[in-house]
Amino acid sequence: MANISLVFQDFNERSEEVSKYFIFLQDLEQEQVKLIKESQVNNKAKKIDNELEKTLKASAYLLLYNLIESTIKNAIEAIFDELQNQGISFDGIRPELKKIILVNLKRRNPDKILNEIEDISLDIVKIGFNREELFSGNIDSKLIREKAKKYGFSSQTNYENTTNGEDLYLVKNNRNDLAHGIKSFAEVGNHKGADELIEIKNKVVQYLKEILTNIQRYIDNQEYLDFNNTP
Repeated sequence: MANISLVFQDFNERSEEVSKYFIFLQDLEQEQVKLIKESQVNNKAKKIDNELEKTLKASAYLLLYNLIESTIKNAIEAIFDELQNQGISFDGIRPELKKIILVNLKRRNPDKILNEIEDISLDIVKIGFNREELFSGNIDSKLIREKAKKYGFSSQTNYENTTNGEDLYLVKNNRNDLAHGIKSFAEVGNHKGADELIEIKNKVVQYLKEILTNIQRYIDNQEYLDFNNTP
């Protein structure tokens, strides 16, 4: 990812992929499409087992969580890309970002980063970011609010359209239950109908879109700068 515009583009493409899957689930539930298999005994087609339909619904949480994690990671990365593209030095960024970079530097091997440093005031910003260290499979709206506070961008969204990301808890918990084998796909997929899943998806997508808009405003207005330390 190079900038926030590309993050939006990626988000829109992934959202469209997710939406198509959720619509498929709705069509399947309403029997507008059918999954069938031919019997080897009499060559008659028979409907796919209900348990498979539950598994397909459970998989929707994995797709939605993937959208959440990729979107927020890309957006945070866009902030650091902007700092590097604009040649912003460590001294010029807001205190919240300085703290993040310094904490991240503690995890680095000095021998490995020594050769990467030519101008420490600039290079420390690049070295102090690692995409893979941002999250560990537990992204929800609470964590996003915490990240927003740390970086200095707004986490406010329109509650009527997003419920401020409350549905991210359900998505995260179901994703983790599946990933860690706590619940079967049939168990997870047994609780929500397709219409309910689409409603959840719509609110999650709108929430992410508004968070991205907040981050775009943060970048466009250069809110990553320490205006108290600007000459």
